Amino acid sequence: MSTPIDISEKAGVRYLHFGSEWIQGAMRIRRPNALELAYTREMMAGLVLRAGDGWPKTALVIGLGAASLTKFLYHHYPHVRIQVVEIEPRVVAAARQCFRLPEPDTRLALHIGCGADYVFNTTRHFDYILVDGYDRNARAGVLDTLPFYQAARSRLSDTGLIAVNLFGRARGFAASVERIVGAFDDRAIAFPSCDSGNVVAFGAAGEPIVLSVDELRERARQLKVRTGMDLVPTITRLEQAGSLPGGRLVL
Repeated sequence: MSTPIDISEKAGVRYLHFGSEWIQGAMRIRRPNALELAYTREMMAGLVLRAGDGWPKTALVIGLGAASLTKFLYHHYPHVRIQVVEIEPRVVAAARQCFRLPEPDTRLALHIGCGADYVFNTTRHFDYILVDGYDRNARAGVLDTLPFYQAARSRLSDTGLIAVNLFGRARGFAASVERIVGAFDDRAIAFPSCDSGNVVAFGAAGEPIVLSVDELRERARQLKVRTGMDLVPTITRLEQAGSLPGGRLVL
């Protein structure tokens, strides 16, 4: 039986559900290109980690949802070529009808299919891979396996980053982080859990990232000026959680 796709609205925010209470995406109707959910904002922290030099030039989004990540990049980073992979055609239809997903063009391509299959079979490389694929029961399936993370690493450019949305309250959360750490040879970090229980993990390839807390905050301030998105509180949470030993992020 196919998964129901439901749309709800409350206090000016439109939500996407897959036949359950889990929120699969959200859009503030008066700010359709902003990132409403905290974890989606933190998935964009790569824009702080790899700031400058037109990064990213290419992005792969696995799991469309309400198109929040896609629209943010499309709107604020017009030079980025975005490839979206979504397994469920009805999610694409809902994103177009209810969440203002742009039509495909020279900057935005859409592939209907399994995100893992796409990564295993493509020969393309990406600067930024964003993985946010879950079913109605909040299960990521093959998208949360060591072979997938290893394949994703092989598809990253010399300045590549992967951001993965994990459920920090799920039983297998620690094992998920271990798989990412293993696939990226310890070049990985899991951000402290958001209020929703989501944890965003990053893995890095290519050029090392070494940034002081002050540099991270300054980059976050510049990002806020450019896009309106504030990641300064995220930097503070990283520092308070002991994730920046010696006052530096090394990735």
